[in-house]
Amino acid sequence: MPVTRVAPDTIKLERLLDASVETVWRYLTEADLRQRWFMGGTDATPGGEFELVVDHDKLSDEKDVPYPESYASFKGNVWTEKVVRFEPPRLLETTFQSGKNGTVRFELTPEGDKTRLVLTHSGIVSGTGAQDFGSGWNSHLTVLEERLAGRSIKDFWALHAKSREAVAEALAR
Repeated sequence: MPVTRVAPDTIKLERLLDASVETVWRYLTEADLRQRWFMGGTDATPGGEFELVVDHDKLSDEKDVPYPESYASFKGNVWTEKVVRFEPPRLLETTFQSGKNGTVRFELTPEGDKTRLVLTHSGIVSGTGAQDFGSGWNSHLTVLEERLAGRSIKDFWALHAKSREAVAEALAR
């Protein structure tokens, strides 16, 4: 299941990633690696603040994949996030959307030569937040999986459209 609702304002996603916890940790905290699957900006450091810059053009390997109209207003947004917990390489918790939409916790656990990633987004205030954030996180974690496996993402927005459908179905159960 791509996403589960664990409370009215909280969703959880899990992935088994083909990489070590140290590698996945770097993809969470280092801006140049984070922008390959989510958003760039600045590095996350203990007890500090960092920036997330919305530029999903970098997520598609094909050139000139247009932003859907419903997401175009987000392009170029910069969010300043606070690091709530920083316990390398196992736990990262930060605010989200400059603290306006709760916190996001990434928990990493080694499973052999792979890593179990559990993402919990809590404190979601938007009425459609579970669907919106669930499909976004599902899409971005799929990109992370593919990048870690050395595969390309042809069109992020096509992937995201499929993710929205899968998450809507999962949350309706």
